[in-house]
Amino acid sequence: MPRIAPFEALVYDPAVVGSLDRVTAPPYDVISDARRLEYLADRHNIVHIDLAEGPESGPDNRYDRAAALLDSWVREGVLRRLVDARYFAYEMRVRAPTGDRSVLGLLSAMTLEDWGAGVLPHERTMPGPVGDRLRLLRATRTYLSAVYGTITGPSPSFADLLTRASQGEPLLEMMDGQSVLHRIWSIPGTTPIADWIEDEALLIADGHHRYTTALHYARERRAEEGPGPWDRILTLIVDAGTENLSVHPFHRIQAGGRPPAVGEPVDDLAAVLARVSDDEPTVGIVTRQRDGIEFRVWVLAGGPPAVRALHDELLDDNASERKLRFTPDPSVAVEAVRCGDTVAAYLLPDTTTERIRAIVERGDRLPQKSTYFWPKPRTGLIMMPLEQPTPLERSDTTGLVAEDDLAR
Repeated sequence: MPRIAPFEALVYDPAVVGSLDRVTAPPYDVISDARRLEYLADRHNIVHIDLAEGPESGPDNRYDRAAALLDSWVREGVLRRLVDARYFAYEMRVRAPTGDRSVLGLLSAMTLEDWGAGVLPHERTMPGPVGDRLRLLRATRTYLSAVYGTITGPSPSFADLLTRASQGEPLLEMMDGQSVLHRIWSIPGTTPIADWIEDEALLIADGHHRYTTALHYARERRAEEGPGPWDRILTLIVDAGTENLSVHPFHRIQAGGRPPAVGEPVDDLAAVLARVSDDEPTVGIVTRQRDGIEFRVWVLAGGPPAVRALHDELLDDNASERKLRFTPDPSVAVEAVRCGDTVAAYLLPDTTTERIRAIVERGDRLPQKSTYFWPKPRTGLIMMPLEQPTPLERSDTTGLVAEDDLAR
């Protein structure tokens, strides 16, 4: 397990912006165009920085605009930097008629290391998103959201600390549009947390492109300035041995190539979703026929997870990565076929962290956009600047706030 450390968080001041659900957002790569416009309606929403508008290059490019806006929000007190380095307990509690389900983890500044024994990727990355995130990080010098990773566990001491921390009054709290309650508590920076998880490897659950971006950025800064805060990344660490994690799929939408000619016809989307399975890999296939939409299910020959078997047996040969789009919503995939601009959609089952880790431990990776861990940490709720405040800023209270003042 790479080393972890406390950090001075950058947070919104609720006294200035109001409810935090108005100014925070999901990770950038799951925000649709329609949702993006909704978030941009609030002038202080983090999407104005994370998915800034404007050209990619030139004197008024979107990355420089994002950095200027971030600086102005700090100057105006919209964002405040906590004065003491801390860890944070972060709970994501799903509210549902069948009962609540929660995921509780630790936010820390984790020392970056190359992919290997200590930090394990499970998905391939694409150069386009890495390039975009790198330009944004160069400009803002701030992690706007946390990479989400899991350890195998269980670690009783780690779990006990988080449970005790989450009994008190939260420092920050908000409910998002998917009925997920996000709550954050402060943990003293002197707590010896690293001792309890030092023998664990971290499996990246969400944030492969952001972690890859951080590696590139740290190499750039070290080459110019040596070691520094850029050698760490904001990370949410969750104990998979203690927490009940949901690993949903990204369904595939094939925009070109040959249509599939496999599978057994079924009646409708509900029948497909009832049949898809990761145990005996079974996927749904949606195609367009002259008289409407056809639904099929296909039992794959390979072992789990189903997404790996689907690519091995069909997609890697039948559709290039440029011809694939991805969505966590099966109805969106079906509608893409119905509208007539795609060849097919492939509907996948949930999988488990154990199956993902088994893939990684045998030296393999899943295809890009294979897993959709849910719920997801909220972008903008806790941020981590990579530059230390100057002595002048330290002598002035502008942009700095104690945790007790923020919670009032």
